[in-house]
Amino acid sequence: MPQMAPISWLTLFILFTVIFILFNIMNYFCIVFTPSSDSKKEGKTQLTPPSLNWKW
Repeated sequence: MPQMAPISWLTLFILFTVIFILFNIMNYFCIVFTPSSDSKKEGKTQLTPPSLNWKW
């Protein structure tokens, strides 16, 4: 493709890989460090996790 002549394919691959990794890192830290909900601050209502007892 003549339009892509100045940019090598290896450079494009590295660029898109770095962008992909940065995007995933940002999404991970946005999910991990979300502010806690209001129910945790009040301390009145606590959600109990479902029991994980398997019945085979």
